Amino acid sequence: MKRRTLLATGASAAIATALGVPARAQDKTKVGFIYVGPINDGGWTQHHHHSAMEMVEHFGDAVDFVYQESVPEGPDAERAITQMALGGADIIFTTSFGYMDPTINVAAKFPDVKFEHATGYKMADNVSVYSARFYEGRAVQGTLAGRMTQSNKIGYIASVPIPEVVRGINSAYIHAKKVNPDVEFKIIWIFEWLNPAKEADAAKALIEQGCDVILQHTDSTAPQQAAKDAGNVYTFGQAADMAEFAPMPRISSIIDEWAPYYIDRVQAVMDGTWTSTNTWDGIGPGMVGIGEISSAVPDDVKAEAEALRDAIASGEYHPFTGPINKQDGSVWLAEGEVADDGTLAGLNFYVEGIEGDIPS
Repeated sequence: MKRRTLLATGASAAIATALGVPARAQDKTKVGFIYVGPINDGGWTQHHHHSAMEMVEHFGDAVDFVYQESVPEGPDAERAITQMALGGADIIFTTSFGYMDPTINVAAKFPDVKFEHATGYKMADNVSVYSARFYEGRAVQGTLAGRMTQSNKIGYIASVPIPEVVRGINSAYIHAKKVNPDVEFKIIWIFEWLNPAKEADAAKALIEQGCDVILQHTDSTAPQQAAKDAGNVYTFGQAADMAEFAPMPRISSIIDEWAPYYIDRVQAVMDGTWTSTNTWDGIGPGMVGIGEISSAVPDDVKAEAEALRDAIASGEYHPFTGPINKQDGSVWLAEGEVADDGTLAGLNFYVEGIEGDIPS
């Protein structure tokens, strides 16, 4: 996939240069982003980029903006982050889990540069981590999925086997099962965040197995297109609203709302108040949004899903509240017990009722 690098200033001007060229004015803060996919993937990366552009619009000419898209996780990431730091970036956002070790490695070499790593857990004096409680949105998705399925078979396209993805599967399953005890989940792992061809193939395979609702933790809109081609299959927007597929097959969405965070963190660099922090926010603080529930959903089901959304937002309800057993039938959470953040952060097991194994 072709890799491009673009530098752009704020709303009033745009300047394109190559990475490594010291073009920053003294009074500007240079902000960099490393993306795992292309900025037009329709999902994860596109919405990070949109949020970054909201940040640029907010600060105008006070920032220089640089990004690099389609950077593979691994050694290529370390090279890209290093180039960006050498290019004079004051703060660099690395927006995929697999950038964690590369970010830590580069940060150790550039102690005056601030780094922000999305969805990881390793921190340093100049490295913050941030993520969203996507599992809260998955609870709403699960409720809608459980109500909308006619076959009682729900498909889930899983990406990389890490706790973030396992949390999402468990949360969606728990809440689908609550409203429809007959549901079963069929899970296909593709071991990548973004691969439209694999995502489409996975969606088609799940549909062939009888699934009439497809959830995904992958980045592209390929599953929506596959469902649209099949007809009578529901999907959900992932990371972005994907409203172009509404009202069918996309019946709602989880929307990642990164812009306020990006604005706050860049402002902290400008103010000289930036410190290393660990942020994990959900629906309540606004980091996880629930897109419009489409007209394909009956009014009573829509009201049920919105009530759950509101209960989570207010703190009245936590998606991982017992009784919940582990897959082997042993007790995980007793009646009324709520999972703590430490356990959720490292979650590596399915709950009771989900078939199959988590890939190692």
